[in-house]
Amino acid sequence: MRALGIILAGGNNSRMKDLSNKRAIAAMPVAGSYRAIDFALSNMANSHIQRVAVLTQYNARSLNEHLSSSKWWDFGRKQGGLYVFTPTITKENSLWYQGTADAIYQNISFLKDSHEPYVVIASGDGIYRMDYNKVLEFHIAKRADITVVCTTCRDQAEVERFGVLRMNEDCRIEEFEEKPIVSSYNTVSTGIYVVRRRQLIELIERAAQEGRHDFVNDILIRYKNLKRIYGYKIDSYWSNISTVESYYRTNMDFLKPEIRNYFFKQEPSIKTKIDDLPPAKYNPGAVVKNSLVASGCIINGVVENSILFKDVFIGNGCVIKNSVILNDVYVGDNSRIENCIVESRDTIRADSDFRGGDEVKIVVEKNERYVL
Repeated sequence: MRALGIILAGGNNSRMKDLSNKRAIAAMPVAGSYRAIDFALSNMANSHIQRVAVLTQYNARSLNEHLSSSKWWDFGRKQGGLYVFTPTITKENSLWYQGTADAIYQNISFLKDSHEPYVVIASGDGIYRMDYNKVLEFHIAKRADITVVCTTCRDQAEVERFGVLRMNEDCRIEEFEEKPIVSSYNTVSTGIYVVRRRQLIELIERAAQEGRHDFVNDILIRYKNLKRIYGYKIDSYWSNISTVESYYRTNMDFLKPEIRNYFFKQEPSIKTKIDDLPPAKYNPGAVVKNSLVASGCIINGVVENSILFKDVFIGNGCVIKNSVILNDVYVGDNSRIENCIVESRDTIRADSDFRGGDEVKIVVEKNERYVL
């Protein structure tokens, strides 16, 4: 493909609460065995984008470990490759990324040293499948300066989380408002953009000279009447996991057969880093219904409508319902967990009872197994 990729994976927000204390949002576990960033990386690889940069910043250790080898997404080539860029102190700059545009500016040499004519920019917290080639074809056909991939937000209450836009009949964006308090429109940006490389360099450098740091506000919205900015609308599955509620709902979506088939049984596939773990073990008396159970799990109790990530132990007499149990959690005997997200490496003591109400409950227990 005649494009290089940039994945913005350095952000954080308070809406993830305790879940983002350990890791970047792009490193959040999804669907049993995956990380959120796997979807953007797989889409890049499946679209034959061979040169991809991931811009990390907040709580990047877990994410950087996950990205330690490019072979899982088939970027290990003589031409191209997977690059991970973190903020770096230089003679000219000692600041962290001050925004999405500034993150690109601090790594602008990556753009200048490349030869591909186009750039695909994506966020690391989107769960979707996409052939970026189709967006690029649309971009070229419209002779656009920037193309924004957008979708319909079916829950009007969720609109305030996104950039909201309105297009004319030719798909040119006429209005663009970032995270409005109230909006009568429900077409939202997915955080995926296609732009000509030289155009991007020019816009990013101009924004830096003017002290502007945000890609959406300082480029998309500022230039919407000066540049040809178009919207490419999709109707396939897309979800953003930047809140506790959306993260829980997205994981629960993978309990639906049609969603699992869409992501995991259709080619090209979603790829991830593989751990050498034994298959899940179901001991006598274990009951598992409508759940995803990852490798390395040992189950002795009842698990219903839940997702268990790698290396989870469920003790005797336990009941787990409508919950997401992250990696390496030990659940003691006779415990009950309902409507919860249990943080990774937690030790749930025997006879514990955690139940979420209208809102999902995040369970974070002091982990005595790892105290030296």
